[in-house]
Amino acid sequence: EIRDHATKAITTIENRQFFINQAANLFYGLSLGSILLLAALGLAITFGLMGIINMAHGEFMMIGMYITYIMQLLFLHFLPDLMGIYFFFAMAVAFIFTAILGGCVEWLIIRHLYRRPLDTLLATWGISLILQQSIRVVFGTREVGVVKPDWMMGSISLTDMIDIQIYGMVVMGITILLTILVMFAMLRSVWGKHVRAVVQNREMAGAVGINTARTDMMTFAIGCGIAGVAGSAFTMISSTAPDAGQHYIVDTFMVVVFGGAGSLLGTVVSAFTISQLQSTLEFFMTGSIAKVWTLLIVIGILMIRPQGLFALKIRR
Repeated sequence: EIRDHATKAITTIENRQFFINQAANLFYGLSLGSILLLAALGLAITFGLMGIINMAHGEFMMIGMYITYIMQLLFLHFLPDLMGIYFFFAMAVAFIFTAILGGCVEWLIIRHLYRRPLDTLLATWGISLILQQSIRVVFGTREVGVVKPDWMMGSISLTDMIDIQIYGMVVMGITILLTILVMFAMLRSVWGKHVRAVVQNREMAGAVGINTARTDMMTFAIGCGIAGVAGSAFTMISSTAPDAGQHYIVDTFMVVVFGGAGSLLGTVVSAFTISQLQSTLEFFMTGSIAKVWTLLIVIGILMIRPQGLFALKIRR
């Protein structure tokens, strides 16, 4: 009898521990998915919709990180009482600055390279190197510290064994809000209608009076601006250094390609599918091996379905 009670108690403890681990694993997957989606949103516009292989996407994120660092210093010196909200001002400034910079890059370089994907790859790779070296000249090669506002510190305890970091929830909230705004703009705004018209049939869009050159510039600028916002948000979870953007470029391209180029919904589904797959595999193996298996599974699916999870139908 004692043995039976002990066995039942052990089984109950093991089941409870299993569900706790699964809950923690689920939240980790959601957090990772939010990070992947936030990093990939801008690229989904510039690469997925415009067909531009933007190798400088990570550097626009890195610029957003350094803008957050600069805004932190400005608030510390001039508005120390408002340090609790400096982060939101930093995201707004990061979006405006990187969007203007992206518009200039499109007008000076990218607009001459449309329908030449390999040339855009080389050109944007060169731009990424220029931006990295420029940051190294101005700020040096060492990492700089970005301090979280006090209200972002700490965690919320769901159970005795599961704590949710507040800054992780903030990143998830920013991701949800930004995704809703981008999808609403793409489906409802005049700009979004012009973008969809240009993607489906550029010649016909121009024939009915849409300024395709201006639409291209705005689209590339907005994609770069979203990358700046992502970089600003990532200062809470990663280091701020000249090569920080390179840590995300492979994952962002994987998310966009796996979801289906040109499909924002595909990008959303892809980000959370990949993150949940990786977090589940990490439950059974080491993180590096789980990453390898995740890449292999994604590659295998793309071999069977090269257009990705969601394919956008366009006129050729």
